[in-house]
Amino acid sequence: MPITAKLDELGKPAWIALVVLGFMVWWPIGVSVLAFTIWSGRMGCGYYGGHDRWQNKMERMQHKMDWMRSRMSGGPWSGGWNHAPSSGNRAFDEYRTDTLRRLEEEQREFREFLDRLRFAKDKTEFDQFMAERRNRQMPDSQQP
Repeated sequence: MPITAKLDELGKPAWIALVVLGFMVWWPIGVSVLAFTIWSGRMGCGYYGGHDRWQNKMERMQHKMDWMRSRMSGGPWSGGWNHAPSSGNRAFDEYRTDTLRRLEEEQREFREFLDRLRFAKDKTEFDQFMAERRNRQMPDSQQP
């Protein structure tokens, strides 16, 4: 078993200890081990994870925003974003309410669009996989 697999089993503390030991032995070793851990994504930074990583961050942020919105609806204004305290100008309050409602509607529509887009992409990838699988099985089944 390679040493990287063993250290991965032990987790981040093992990698941190290796970096510290590398610096204690000879600083270029420590720098190279640190660069490797960052580049490979073992420290949770760098490119490791790609698009899915950012997608997960956006979903977490959306979840937090939804949670905050639900907390605001039960808050001191007891009406959510649409019933914020009055500014004293009724025209502005109506404009703010309409704008917030429109933005929430656009956000909902955009979320639905992204869901449809993800579904279409998944379906396309699945159909491609099934077609490749069928094509791969055809020559095998024809041979005696």
